[in-house]
Parts: sequence; C-alpha cells; structure tokens
Amino acid sequence: MSVAIGQKAPNFAVSEWVQGAPTNFDQEKDHIVLVEVFQVNCPGCFMHALPEAISIYNKYKDDGVRVIGLATAFEDYDKNTLDNLKMLAETGEVVGDTKEALSMYGQLQPGNKLSYKIPFPLAMDKLVKTDGKISDEKVMQFIYGQIPEFDTQPEEYRKQIIQRVKDYMKTKEYSAETFEKFALQGTPSMILVDRKGILRNVSFGQSGNVEVMIQKLLKE
Repeated sequence: MSVAIGQKAPNFAVSEWVQGAPTNFDQEKDHIVLVEVFQVNCPGCFMHALPEAISIYNKYKDDGVRVIGLATAFEDYDKNTLDNLKMLAETGEVVGDTKEALSMYGQLQPGNKLSYKIPFPLAMDKLVKTDGKISDEKVMQFIYGQIPEFDTQPEEYRKQIIQRVKDYMKTKEYSAETFEKFALQGTPSMILVDRKGILRNVSFGQSGNVEVMIQKLLKE
C-alpha cells in the first residue's frame, strides 16, 4: 500500500467533479475530511453508508468537518459510470442493483429516485483502461495491500491467493486510481483524514463508529 495510517494522506484522484466545488486533502487544511467511497451500483452504499455520511455532514459541517462522496468502479463497469453518477447528482435517479434493492424495500420515490438528496460534493474516481498485462509486481502489490502478513502464510495458501488475484485482474476493464492507492477492499469504504492532513482511518463496510472517530478528532 502506498499510503499508511499515521502518515500524510496523498490526494485522492478524480476524473470529474459532478457536484460541489473541487477540493482535495491538501486544500482542506484545518478541516477533518471524510471521503465516502461508493459505487453507483451498490445497494449497501445507498441504504447505509451514504445516509450515515449525510448525517455526519449535517451534524458537523459547521464544526470544520468536510464530507466528500467519491464514486468508484471495480466491477459492473456498464453501471458504475460517470453518466450514471451525473444522473444521480442531477435527478436523484438510481440504476441497477441499487434501484432493485431500494425499490424492494420501498425506499424509492416515483421515477426510481432516492428519498434523500446528497448535499456534499460528489466526484468520480480516476479510471484508467487496463492494458491486459498482469505483472508479478502488480499482483504482489495488490496482495500486500489486502494481506500485509502474506509472507507468513502457508505456501499452498499463498499459491491459491496469487492465482485468485491474477484471475480477478484479468476481469478488470479499468483500474480505479483512488481505490487502488488506498488499497480499498470494496464499497462502501471510508477514508478519514485529520486537520493536519494525516490519514487516520481506512475502513470497508459499515464500521458504525465513524461519528465516534470524528468526535475524537474534533477534540484534538
């Protein structure tokens, strides 16, 4: 992993801002920054993570906390697109699995629209078309990002993981720069940076203690 908790956070990568003013970690000095990383085609992101991020935004926006939504794509490249993100920002309309899941739970307005508005800046992760070449270095870099203690694992396990990662990389049409830079494991994920620009937390899924972490950082 090219980033580490407790060290200066590198800037996240953006292909385009679709809502709000462009910004980044190095421009948010003296602010705590929460980046909510999601995919447009990710039901859990819209049912849990984004509402939680909106709650944080509403509660702490006047206390020096910045919330940013960053859409990424590591699968379903036909749905996790910049166009669908723009549609979401402009109309609130959702697509794919997100539409199906929220509809099933009665959480959509007519026209497949969200029942809430995302109030903070939204951007698209920088996606780069992959060249199909899978180097051993790329494979190992990916593995160490996910399993830091990989070298201490049994040989048979290591072989299986290497093969699994190679198979996964063959299916990838794009490389998502922020997603890979911070070695994220999926969506929703959260990147939390303190007032000094130091990376304090990177987590996958619903941690449930985002607010506790932010309250702690506000007291520092």
